[in-house]
Amino acid sequence: MATIFSPSALFSSTTTTPTKPPQTPPSTKPHLPIPPSNSKSPLTTTLTTTLTATVLATTILTSSPPSLADTPTYQLYYGTAASAANYGGYGGNSSKKDSAEYIYEVPDGWKERLVSKVEKGTNGTDSEFYNPKKKSEKEYLTFLSGFKQLAPKDAVLNNLALSDVYLQDLIASADSVTSEERKDENGQVYYVYEIDGVGAHGLISVTCANNKLYAHFVNAPTPEWNKDKDMLKHVHESFKTVGSF
Repeated sequence: MATIFSPSALFSSTTTTPTKPPQTPPSTKPHLPIPPSNSKSPLTTTLTTTLTATVLATTILTSSPPSLADTPTYQLYYGTAASAANYGGYGGNSSKKDSAEYIYEVPDGWKERLVSKVEKGTNGTDSEFYNPKKKSEKEYLTFLSGFKQLAPKDAVLNNLALSDVYLQDLIASADSVTSEERKDENGQVYYVYEIDGVGAHGLISVTCANNKLYAHFVNAPTPEWNKDKDMLKHVHESFKTVGSF
């Protein structure tokens, strides 16, 4: 007798889940430290340093050094303060330097104006130089005999203006007039005046020596004063009487 198998016996079986091979966890890569964002690599630093040095060298090479032509030069003038009677070399004076009573410096390029005997006899003008590009930019010296010492500062300035029309106008239109007393290394007294006007500027230095009063003037229109201030102050300060330098 044939044995009959239940269909379920043929088709029913225990379901077996296939076993998965063990998985190897992904390897963890070591973390390299990340430099801060503001740090530079050696290569970048080297390139930056090189570029900076190149720019600096180029700037030095292309920058023009100060021109010697921009630096004013001067000539030393020797003044004799001779009387009108001896003006023009009378009296056997062979050298101005040997018979000089005062000195001051004159910018190169300035021209000397010949002073007439009439001027010398009336207002005591002894010498004058001017800028040929602007004749009102000038320096000149006057002297008066018979002065052993300086009077008060205000009196000296007023007396100088009596014989100098330009000085009268400069004082009358001035915004300010300042004065001070200075002494040189030998103790000689100088009165120094500065007159600041709307249209012009003046510097005056006055002293007594050799029984004379010497007054050195530096005048310039305001535009020239603003442009040549250092040069004009230099010639103003260069005035000295002989024996005080």
